[in-house]
Amino acid sequence: MNIQVMPEHKLSSVAPMKQCNVEKKEVELILVKDQNGVQYTNSSIIPTNGCRVGPPGSSSEDNRETWGKKIDFLLSVIGFAVDLANVWRFPYLCYKNGGGAFLIPYILFLFIAGMPLFYMELALGQYNREGAATVWKICPVFKGVGYTVILIALYVGFYYNVIIAWSLHYLFSSMTTELPWLKCGNSWNSVNCTEFNGSLPDNSTSYAKNKNTPAAEYYERGVLNLHESSGIEDLGWPRWQLVLCLVVVVFILYFSLWKGVKSSGKYDFLFVFCITLDGSMDGIKAYLSIDFKRLKTLEVWTDAATQIFYSLGAGFGVLIAFSSYNKFDNNCYRDALLTSTVNCVTSFFSGFAIFSVLGYMAKKHGVKVENVATEGAGLVFIIYPEAISTLPGSTFWAIVFFIMLLTLGIDSAMGGMEAVITGLSDDFKILKRNRKLFTFATAFGTFLFALLCVTNGGMYVLTLLDRHAAGTSILFGVLIEAIGVSWFYGVDRFSEDIERMMGFKPGLYWRLCWKYVSPAFLLFVVIASLTSSDLSYDNYVFPEWANQIGWGVALSSMLMVPSYAMYKFCSLSGTFRERIAYCITPEHEHHMVAEGKVRQFKLRHWLAI
Repeated sequence: MNIQVMPEHKLSSVAPMKQCNVEKKEVELILVKDQNGVQYTNSSIIPTNGCRVGPPGSSSEDNRETWGKKIDFLLSVIGFAVDLANVWRFPYLCYKNGGGAFLIPYILFLFIAGMPLFYMELALGQYNREGAATVWKICPVFKGVGYTVILIALYVGFYYNVIIAWSLHYLFSSMTTELPWLKCGNSWNSVNCTEFNGSLPDNSTSYAKNKNTPAAEYYERGVLNLHESSGIEDLGWPRWQLVLCLVVVVFILYFSLWKGVKSSGKYDFLFVFCITLDGSMDGIKAYLSIDFKRLKTLEVWTDAATQIFYSLGAGFGVLIAFSSYNKFDNNCYRDALLTSTVNCVTSFFSGFAIFSVLGYMAKKHGVKVENVATEGAGLVFIIYPEAISTLPGSTFWAIVFFIMLLTLGIDSAMGGMEAVITGLSDDFKILKRNRKLFTFATAFGTFLFALLCVTNGGMYVLTLLDRHAAGTSILFGVLIEAIGVSWFYGVDRFSEDIERMMGFKPGLYWRLCWKYVSPAFLLFVVIASLTSSDLSYDNYVFPEWANQIGWGVALSSMLMVPSYAMYKFCSLSGTFRERIAYCITPEHEHHMVAEGKVRQFKLRHWLAI
């Protein structure tokens, strides 16, 4: 019999070497008997099926799928993080907030909060090999956070799929010899429709806000039919054209998730305009112009903080879901640095393409760049299509552009649905056994709710969901997640988990960020989100009851945190102290609570990094 004696502090070196994974116990030594596959630990017998690599308490029969290739995982994470917001939001924020000066707070928040949170979620999912809900076996009382992010990801699917459906509608409409948004005189145009072939008659009017151009009228009257609605209280019936596009989008998502499509290409087109359009350099100069005085305003720092958070996509449960299919010893530290950097660099370079077009449009109409600069749907569904329509071979460029938008949206939507499916499947085994049926039910459910967003007044519903479904609620969820991992599970414990996977502990910088900087950053962003202005769309201000519904949607997900904590506490038996211990102790250590070895939370433990 060959017996090895291993001190407790050497356990972390076992997993990276792919030896038999040994659960960490509060004992002085561990005896391991190799010959018959039985571990003897502190006088207790733990049967094992050979050597395995995994977290303490994980099943030896875990047959969880893994990524076929490492590049599949990387492309999926990048595909989720690089979405439509990289095209239509970051460049405008950079221009509005001092140009190149905006990069100072943006890069600062990337390093002190964005990357640490990104790294934390990848490591959390990879080590525990669970979705967003069941990953909280590390601290059961926080399982409600998992349900919060799953519900938010579901809410986002209700309206995000509609934006993809718009892209598909534009793609189909582009398959013609003359693009339909080039001229007036169509059935959807109003009598006020005006074609501007030169300078605008009134330069004081922002061209981006002009609703009577052929492109603007095609978007709001031809596609959305918004002129038939007086507000959110007057939705009307779903538009059959958009319903059909939505059906196609849902089926694409379903078969992509079912078959496991993990990559798509979409970036090259962004840079075509940078060197081809007349006036593009004027737009790029405006994009990169530096105004350090803007750094004195709170708005710049708030915009940088919220943008870096939403850009990287932490908190939606997607990173946890994707990384849970990694091999246990995968280097998620390198993955976090690589993918977060690629995402932010893509955001920055997309600004060159966006502002080259804005410069072209400004010169074409004889106005300043600021008069055509805009963000959001107006940029990609009005300004960009109009610019494309004036180019030689406009049909080809329009098809390529909307295919790019379609793939940008599909990859991100797939990530959100995967977070829902993985999170609930890991929690309810009957769903995992019937994954195809559950995937179809999820896709069909999002389709039914999305029908509200393809009515005549659907744009108002979409705007409300965009503000409230994943606004303050997702920030709150990630704040509680960071507190749960760093303060209750413990940065020291979390660092040991990472060492088991990769053979080295995170440095002091990462531990400080997880413990103090990231929670403080998230608290700042949550407070900033509460000070946002009244909900509106162009000149339409939403009624008070609509805002109350919006906050009801937000609270429905946030209340999952205290509701589950109360349920967990009340469902346990024992003394108050024992129930608290069960709630905050990792599940694989619950036997210690039963034996009276309750973890003592003293100040020195809370402050340890």
